[in-house]
Amino acid sequence: MKKHNFSAGPSILPQEVLLKSSEAIMDYNGNGLSLIEISHRSKDFVDIMEKARALALELLGLEGKGYKALFLQGGASSQFLMVAMNLLEKRAGYLNTGAWSAKAIKEAQMLDDIYEVASSANANFNYIPKGFDIPSDYDYFHCTSNNTIFGTQIKDFPKTDIPMVCDMSSDIFSRVIDYSQFDIIYAGAQKNMGPAGTTLVVVKEDILGKVSRKIPSIMDYKKHIGAGSMFNTPPVFAVYTSMLTLDWLKSKGGVVGIEEENEKKARLMYSEIDLNPLFTGFAAKEDRSNMNATFNLTNENLKETFDSMLKEAGISAVNGHRSVGGYRASMYNALPLDSVKALVEVMSELESKA
Repeated sequence: MKKHNFSAGPSILPQEVLLKSSEAIMDYNGNGLSLIEISHRSKDFVDIMEKARALALELLGLEGKGYKALFLQGGASSQFLMVAMNLLEKRAGYLNTGAWSAKAIKEAQMLDDIYEVASSANANFNYIPKGFDIPSDYDYFHCTSNNTIFGTQIKDFPKTDIPMVCDMSSDIFSRVIDYSQFDIIYAGAQKNMGPAGTTLVVVKEDILGKVSRKIPSIMDYKKHIGAGSMFNTPPVFAVYTSMLTLDWLKSKGGVVGIEEENEKKARLMYSEIDLNPLFTGFAAKEDRSNMNATFNLTNENLKETFDSMLKEAGISAVNGHRSVGGYRASMYNALPLDSVKALVEVMSELESKA
């Protein structure tokens, strides 16, 4: 039985993408060679990289606006330091909304002064801070759009005249926003875009080259842009599968089309959490993530029964992170509405049995 995959990452991918990528592993383009055997300098792979980069800009509405898309290695975690290497001259401001933003702060602090403009640590990150000031003399402002562990999501981004950087690892391509308000966007592929192994970085070129420090070549965005995102050997399979996923997303109506589906899934999920007395949501209602719904049982004595019912229904990977406990339903772009319906049915059935 095919399972309903609610994994927080690496996560579900479209079935047609899995099929095409698996075929390419054996024989790419009918040339008798595997995708992972061909040279990254070959026309076959250069075409893949160029299409992937172009699709990323197209789907984000950033074509012709001075942005470059890069597919790099090292995960989003490498960007915690890379952003600071390229932008931090004196000081920067960070919004602390959870584990990943806290790690970004820690890495950037290795270089210079980093200030928390606001934090929700006082409530175990169950809300998004609002009404904070971003000083105009900062080099940049950094935020994390969606917090996978805690199930919160920024709905309204702050207005600022300084460069804004956003870690969108868990909700990129999932909703319609003005992506041109950001100067750097980065995201690990393994949630909404592809398998683990590559990270998408979208950077506005005119903010680069302004720091006085010497930047190691592998950490320099300008070097990667100049090399067409192939300064070093790229992760060919991860880039190819990301390209297929972006192509799939375009066929679904792009970000506009997938946002409608994501909102349906989120409404159904949160409706059950709010109406079923056996469950309680973790995140503040106004800040709930459409990607990661976090919730707990109101009676822990029912955990064994509920877990058994989930397993029988083929529902996988809904255990919450240890920081929150309980459960987490990750509803990324490729997760079908039917999977959410299956989870909601189990939750409803538990109520009828209790």
